[in-house]
Amino acid sequence: MEFESPTSRCIPSDVVLDPPPFPIILPPPPFPFNPSLFFVMDNQRSISLLQFMADEELVPSPDEEDKRKNAIKKLKQIVSLWIKKVACQHQLPKHQIAVTSATILTYGSYGLGVHSSESDIDALCVAPFFASIAEDFFVVLHDMLKRSPEVSDIHCVKSAKVPLMRFKFDGISIDLPYARLNVLYVPENVDILNPFFMRNIDDTSWKSLSGVRANRHILHVVPNIEKFQSLLRCLKLWAKRRGVYGNLLGYLGGVHMTVLVAYVFQRHPDATLNSLIMNFFQIFAFWPWPTPVMLQEGMLLTALDAIDTRSFMPIWLPSSPYEFCHTNITKSTFHRIRTELLRGHNMTRDLLKTNFNWDDVFESFPYSKRYLQFVKIYLSSHNQYALGDWVGWIKSRFRGLVVILEGIQGFCDPNPTEYTDSEQTEPHVVFYWGLQHVKNNIIDIDLVKGEFMKIINNGYEGTPGRMELSILLTSQLPKKALMMGL
Repeated sequence: MEFESPTSRCIPSDVVLDPPPFPIILPPPPFPFNPSLFFVMDNQRSISLLQFMADEELVPSPDEEDKRKNAIKKLKQIVSLWIKKVACQHQLPKHQIAVTSATILTYGSYGLGVHSSESDIDALCVAPFFASIAEDFFVVLHDMLKRSPEVSDIHCVKSAKVPLMRFKFDGISIDLPYARLNVLYVPENVDILNPFFMRNIDDTSWKSLSGVRANRHILHVVPNIEKFQSLLRCLKLWAKRRGVYGNLLGYLGGVHMTVLVAYVFQRHPDATLNSLIMNFFQIFAFWPWPTPVMLQEGMLLTALDAIDTRSFMPIWLPSSPYEFCHTNITKSTFHRIRTELLRGHNMTRDLLKTNFNWDDVFESFPYSKRYLQFVKIYLSSHNQYALGDWVGWIKSRFRGLVVILEGIQGFCDPNPTEYTDSEQTEPHVVFYWGLQHVKNNIIDIDLVKGEFMKIINNGYEGTPGRMELSILLTSQLPKKALMMGL
């Protein structure tokens, strides 16, 4: 596929574009340069983008915000009671019991202030050294939460890379990992960027704290938090609509999007919202991957000494000691991400385009028009509670299935959307992944399932559900899935 030149018209001075990794010879402008016209068009697009955000209801209502704040406040109160109880059970002296404390720190989309009304809350329980994860967190705190009238659907996910409890609090889904610090009491707004609190902590606590630390660093380095939040909200919606959002399926996760957006924002802090989006697509459509993206110049020497050559899109967390964001990107998903970045660049680069519409940029990816074949992944279990664990486990191993299908077909597009089959009564979810049609190449789906079963059967602690794989033509897709945008 050949792409057009990254720039076909003159760009105004307030839209600062990083140069692509190869020289480009620009044609002479077809008309005299008029800076005021570009300025007007840029601002008009920014205003229309803000209107688009309002129409899409990307920002939760004040009532929804209050509900989330109250949920976190109540959760903090439960944790405060819990740590006192644990201190008593460990028979600490009375004066230590009196001063000991634990807290809840939020991170992820909620911690950054870019969550939607449907978003989960990522919350971290941070406690002193004496409270163990196996007994005090997963048993004592679990039982206290389970008895709380606001809590429902609680279960422990001990086998995850970052062990956590997952539950609903007043109907809001919360993921709660655990970290303990080598202190007797944890201040309510503990500064986890302070090296004092990070000394001599265990590996699980370190992993649990990394998301909070990355959030705090990013909020410190971006010059205008409100504009940064608007930009990140827009680009996360773009990634979801275009089917390139979801770390478990090999696409960009929340932390990846956050670092990429912060990188652009750091370099163009005074640009308009429209110019920032133009810069985002321009920079990363032509980024010389696998050169890593890093927010701080001081990271350079450390990063170059430790480049992960296996990663297609290495992105560094901005918290010391520096480390790569975990990524599941494969050859296929890397191609899809690059293609969508180029599409975004081509659609936004021309400020003088008369029929420009943000709805076109954020249009949902048309899977049924792009692929002739799909692999259907049907996951089911005996009840909704067990299904959640089973689907979560399978999704955490999805990269293995993508790689297996790539080895046979050369390309696989794992659509992140979860569907349901109206003809099935048992609790279930269905995925439809696009496949590149290869003439005279018949997929042995039983062989694919056998290879994938070797991956998913390794380490699952719950009761396994059912998984069925099948190959469908586009004409065989259910009408309901097509109506939902497949």
